[in-house]
Amino acid sequence: MRPFFERYIYSFTHLAELIFFPSYCLLCSSFLEQPKERVVCRSCWESLNFRLPSSCLCCGRFFAPEVEPHFCSQCLQNPPPFSLHLSCGEYKGKLKEIILLFKYRGYKLLGRNLAYFADQVLGNEKRLWWGTQVITPVPIHPRRKKERGFNQAQVLAKELSRYERIEFIKGLIKETHSFPQAGLSMEERSKNVKGTFSVKEGALIKGKVVVLVDDVFTTGATVKECSSVLRKAGAQEVRVITLAQTLSFL
Repeated sequence: MRPFFERYIYSFTHLAELIFFPSYCLLCSSFLEQPKERVVCRSCWESLNFRLPSSCLCCGRFFAPEVEPHFCSQCLQNPPPFSLHLSCGEYKGKLKEIILLFKYRGYKLLGRNLAYFADQVLGNEKRLWWGTQVITPVPIHPRRKKERGFNQAQVLAKELSRYERIEFIKGLIKETHSFPQAGLSMEERSKNVKGTFSVKEGALIKGKVVVLVDDVFTTGATVKECSSVLRKAGAQEVRVITLAQTLSFL
């Protein structure tokens, strides 16, 4: 009876997957036939670029390929509230397409693969992880979470905490429902998020080295505001990790 029961469960699970998930890759349209392939095929995942370009040693903004890593003029003149930001790649191509599927099409299961990708790219960056005590996501407003079904940064942070064996906490909350950042100028983005975040009551932040997680870095307004709030709450240091950043060579 047991083998029959196991085959029945497998058949039911497989049928459910065919109903709720596409049977072909949403990027290249190839048939999903490998074990545990969901939404995006293994070939598309493996084609993501693991080589990081040169970047600012503080804000992480990418430089042109021929430029050596250094502190950019913006960070030297007006240092951000975080000590370090690293992105896994440029917000374009297949990485961008996967993030959009994850964030806006409701494919929450892609979060685990994206976190694995981030850990493969940045897992050996000692300046990011050395001494880190907690990892926390950029929060979204409850109204937006209800619309989307989940907080994409929280999914990523939870998975990264598991890979890096670092305590996960919900350190921040978003109290004000602001306009989406997309389409706003740098100045508008800063004003849009100003005063919208606060430290969650009882969050273990004081004296801790915190890694803050978000999906995309554009102007840095969101992670700067979150980092500032964390520092004011007593965080010893804030470091930031994002999946991708919009390309704007310094």
